[in-house]
Amino acid sequence: MIIASALLEQVFAHARREAPNECCGLVALEDGHAVATYEFENLAASPLRFEVDGAKLAPLLLEIEDAGRQAAIYHSHTRSEPYPSQTDVNFARWWPGYEWLIVGLASGAEALARSFMISEGGVIEEVGVEVDG
Repeated sequence: MIIASALLEQVFAHARREAPNECCGLVALEDGHAVATYEFENLAASPLRFEVDGAKLAPLLLEIEDAGRQAAIYHSHTRSEPYPSQTDVNFARWWPGYEWLIVGLASGAEALARSFMISEGGVIEEVGVEVDG
């Protein structure tokens, strides 16, 4: 994923606002370049997992895909490194082919973002985040 620093800062700001709970949202991509971010409420209100309102998520996914874009899922880890947890791997099986941008806020350190593909078999592949500008 290639993302402008301003868009990545929007994701970081969302993660900081929601801490100590995880934040969640979407990133719209065109040819691997982030073009927009969309915040969602974490209905689980938990530091260990996130849950999104499907009635709000489904129309936005359709809008993104109808515009010829791809969607990536983002969320934060407030107590661990930005690497997929077993909970993330289990959840990802319902979202094959989606990129996962994870923001780490562990120990009050500076926010860090990493991005992954998680296969249906649970194989995790880091695909990287390139900050543009």
